[in-house]
Amino acid sequence: MRGRIVITGLCLAAGVFGQDYDLVLKGGHVIDPKNQISAVRDVAIKDGKIAVVAERIDPAKGRQVVNVAGLYVTPGLVDIHVHVYAGTGERNSYAGDNSVYPDGFTFRSGVTTVVDAGCSGWRNFEDFKDRVIDRSKTRVLAMLNIVGAGMRGGRVEQNLDDMDGKATATMALKHKGVVVGIKGAHFAGPEWKPYQQAVLAGTIANIPVMIDYGANRPERPLYDLLTKVLRPGDIYTHMYSGLRGEQDPETLGPSKAMVEGRARGIIFDVGHGGGSFLWSVAVPLVKAGFIPDSISTDLHVGSMNSGMKDMLNVMDKMLALGMPLDSVILRSTWNPAKEVKQEELGNLSVGAPADVAVLRLIDGHFGFVDTRGGRLDGSQKLICELTLRDGKPAWDLNGITHVEWQKLEPARHGARPGR
Repeated sequence: MRGRIVITGLCLAAGVFGQDYDLVLKGGHVIDPKNQISAVRDVAIKDGKIAVVAERIDPAKGRQVVNVAGLYVTPGLVDIHVHVYAGTGERNSYAGDNSVYPDGFTFRSGVTTVVDAGCSGWRNFEDFKDRVIDRSKTRVLAMLNIVGAGMRGGRVEQNLDDMDGKATATMALKHKGVVVGIKGAHFAGPEWKPYQQAVLAGTIANIPVMIDYGANRPERPLYDLLTKVLRPGDIYTHMYSGLRGEQDPETLGPSKAMVEGRARGIIFDVGHGGGSFLWSVAVPLVKAGFIPDSISTDLHVGSMNSGMKDMLNVMDKMLALGMPLDSVILRSTWNPAKEVKQEELGNLSVGAPADVAVLRLIDGHFGFVDTRGGRLDGSQKLICELTLRDGKPAWDLNGITHVEWQKLEPARHGARPGR
């Protein structure tokens, strides 16, 4: 049996066989909204699962112990609105070049689970699954577009003849647990068919519908969508866009449609994106108490290089609007997991997958930009120090899970460097 190695500083590495836990995160402030924990706690991980969350865990029981004092330990973030159907080579398409491969953008922001929001429909979902879902280290779930051919722009997304709720539901049920919702998006016509067929698919498959309401049409007012068409538990994304009647023109607070929709059980999601988040909408709506149920990015090649940037930056905006950190974490972990009926995620319960984000909250002067180019200044910013996926480091900003190089065994002469 090897002797235990203790390294001072951020990383404490243990080398004893037969210990109880693979990894112990020691001394961080745990925020686990599902379990109503917001306090300094140790977290132990074994075989890719959460093993113990306690005030103190004996460090001798951990094969590796990482000191995270002064940092926040949360469930891995759950982003329920992204676009990650990359690799097809199709130009100007979210089933192609507008999407991004998830692993390049998730872990560095503390995100361990994403939901692709309708890039594929029932006709091309299995190609998406093969190209991206099955090859990604990030947990990738999907909402099927009600358009069978998916989110491919132009005439494709306006094709009423390709909106088939029954065929969509059949594909969703075939891949139950991976397909977790139905998406309606970008429709410019006056018809109700896209939304009616989406609800039909969601009802058959017993999964929620998410709506990006497309063009603002008086023939299908937002009020009717939120109070008559959608079901309780369905999701309205782009809640702070101001483009489709979300804001009362006189009070500047939430419109009657939004207020009555929420009372009816509609879920409201940020869905920041490249064109759907305005300070002129978000500031007065939040001031009026209309805060999001879930925080999401609408990640794609445009939004990530403009005001949205990444999940943590959107969370920072909620902090700048006055939301407490615990509330922001709730809306980035447990709430979105519940919304897509994946309640094994978004929490640190014993037995849950050990998807964990370790975050640093820094004070300073920061500017946050909306989708019209307006800036709001804030005083706090989140930085991801460490992301664990199934208990293994997937992102480690400052090497806190690693050993100082002088303490490593000497490299063998002639060994090839790692790639």
